[in-house]
Amino acid sequence: MDLGLKGKVALITGSSKGIGLETALQLLKEGVEVTICARNEDRLKEAAAFLFEQTGKEVLVVVTDVTQEDQCKNVVEATIEKYGRLDILVNNAGTVQAFTFEKVETELWRQDLDLKLFGAIHCARYAVPYMRQVGGGAIVNVTAISGKTPPATSLPTSVSRAAGMALTKAMSKDLGPDNIRVNTVCIGLIRSEQIEKMWKNQAPELSWEEFSQKDRQIPLGRIGNTDEAAKVITFLVSDAASYVTGTSVNIDGGVAGTL
Repeated sequence: MDLGLKGKVALITGSSKGIGLETALQLLKEGVEVTICARNEDRLKEAAAFLFEQTGKEVLVVVTDVTQEDQCKNVVEATIEKYGRLDILVNNAGTVQAFTFEKVETELWRQDLDLKLFGAIHCARYAVPYMRQVGGGAIVNVTAISGKTPPATSLPTSVSRAAGMALTKAMSKDLGPDNIRVNTVCIGLIRSEQIEKMWKNQAPELSWEEFSQKDRQIPLGRIGNTDEAAKVITFLVSDAASYVTGTSVNIDGGVAGTL
């Protein structure tokens, strides 16, 4: 299937590792020009080298802290200066902060919302005018299934992710007339540095496959891989999803059921 992505330009936040990096790889394979950004310059350089090794294509690297509005503006404008257009925005920057309510201090609430909610707001604010110039675009906000069904000890992450889903729905209605589609993916257990540390600390005697399948209440029976999330994101920003907007897609192996 031709996804209709060749020649388009994408900006992916939080793309020095994990789902963001894998999404950059998938988009490059589809012929997209890509800007990657994150806070850690060394990791970004390593990511760019990996992407070049895998695809033979260079990416634009911009060190960016999305909690700072001026830096969100800068990475969008750097993308326009380099490529002349912007079609795709993937708001992926984020970390997991999971505590009980009484353990979350005010400053941590602010930090989490600045990173996961306002980072997406600011990047989109500066990206949207350029999407209008090319006749439309696609935005994917990466959230989590905890935003739909928050468990105990999931604060502040579950709240900022729920806000991200509301943002997605409202933006999709406002921007639909401009042919700018906005969707969210809700991530469940996906292989990451954090989960790999858990594996090596808790059960180093097990292979990854054994650990992934061990005592998991996941209908598909295992932890997901980053490429499985990245391929869904790639679909959502492609012409193959041209009539999909305002929706949330669970990438969780079936944990959240039909929610």
